[in-house]
Amino acid sequence: MKSYNAYPIDEEHQGLTIEVYLKQVQKYSGRKIQKLTRLKGILLNKKPVFLQKKVKTGDILRVLSLEDSSYGVEPESGPVEVLYEDSYLIVLNKPSGLLVHPAGQTSRGTLSNYLAHYYQQQGAICTVRPIHRLDRETSGCVVFAKDSHTQALLDGLLKEGTLKRTYQAVVHGLMDPPAGTINAPIGSHPTKPNRRAVNPKGDQAVTHYKTIRSFSEASLLELTLATGRTHQIRVHLTYVGHPIIGDRMYGKGSPYITGQALHASFLHFPHPVEEREIAVGAPFPADFLRVLENHLNCSHEPDSENL
Repeated sequence: MKSYNAYPIDEEHQGLTIEVYLKQVQKYSGRKIQKLTRLKGILLNKKPVFLQKKVKTGDILRVLSLEDSSYGVEPESGPVEVLYEDSYLIVLNKPSGLLVHPAGQTSRGTLSNYLAHYYQQQGAICTVRPIHRLDRETSGCVVFAKDSHTQALLDGLLKEGTLKRTYQAVVHGLMDPPAGTINAPIGSHPTKPNRRAVNPKGDQAVTHYKTIRSFSEASLLELTLATGRTHQIRVHLTYVGHPIIGDRMYGKGSPYITGQALHASFLHFPHPVEEREIAVGAPFPADFLRVLENHLNCSHEPDSENL
């Protein structure tokens, strides 16, 4: 049975052509509109319509939902912790040590493979569509779209900054000032191709931080990003002299955590289809809590190289 997305036309969009409305308001790509036209999948008030027809207030535009034919990755049994789910999207709590999506030589054992299996177990064929990424050793919230249209809408929210991501990190030392903004361009590392560095020729990168709690030799920070550069938080905190505890790439390891103490703790965004707000939080993983407990209980962190 065919299913359709229904779009009531508001007064502010009266007079737009159907093509313009679908592209500019609902974020359909030109290629998808062409495919829908071939399938006779665009209806105005339940009747087939030309793309140049102008809409008016009170019209109902219905657009055929295009079904996925594959998962995009190989389904594989693995842990999936669902933080939020509806018909359009799903938010998962990614463990540290796991890639979000296959990359390079890694084609299995990623969060996307596990999510594909989760869909499979539900009897649904749904392409896995991560909207953003987390580093392998970073834990926390990741949002996936369940269809290509929702993906386009969520991508738009991410680009315009209304899909807000909040991180928490435990760093070496005490931040001075305790709250502020790090504005320093990030580009390629001069000698190590898999790393990033503050680089005058790099892309603009802006990280906002505030101290949530200070310990004798460490700080718990809350961080938000105005830009989304690779390794941005890790590079910026190292640049200002406060690397994340456990970050072996930009600082040094810790005996209390296998990756870095960086956690995507919270997502907040307007639902891409329904008129409501989505707010999702991810609890700290056990080893992140272990880092916090260590700094609560003692003022000195043992050197991991001597343990």
